[in-house]
Amino acid sequence: MNRFSKLRCACLLLMAGVFSVSAMAAGGSRSTSPRPDESDLLAAGFKVLVATTTVQQDWVKSLPPGRIRPMQRTGKKYFIYPDAAKNQIYVGGPQEYEAYRKLHPEIRDEQAAQAAQIAADRASYLKQNKNMETANSRDLSNPFLGASWNDLLGW
Repeated sequence: MNRFSKLRCACLLLMAGVFSVSAMAAGGSRSTSPRPDESDLLAAGFKVLVATTTVQQDWVKSLPPGRIRPMQRTGKKYFIYPDAAKNQIYVGGPQEYEAYRKLHPEIRDEQAAQAAQIAADRASYLKQNKNMETANSRDLSNPFLGASWNDLLGW
């Protein structure tokens, strides 16, 4: 019984170590872009809209905090930044967002890194897709999928 409890303890410690290492790795891979400053948003021309109804307040609280989010409404592109503590959002168009980006050049570096990751993911997908097309065409060219007449007739 003593050996079993030592083994169980060692297994639990190993699992805790693996979990902590994976949590640190996941935390370290996140981008550390600074949170937008409300005064910079106002200086760039963003407008403040206050949520007055409960539906609006719930929507503001449901938005991911700490980042500017692109949005499209009635065919026009907007950029919004939620401030759930004050029940308000900062809204600007493409010109205001471009003015904000000029104030913060580190945003371009982050967006370039995201675009590079998307391009790498797409290239990987296309490579996998090409391999699958090759495998499918090979399978479709053989109607028996590798089965011989002996297998089919049971000889």
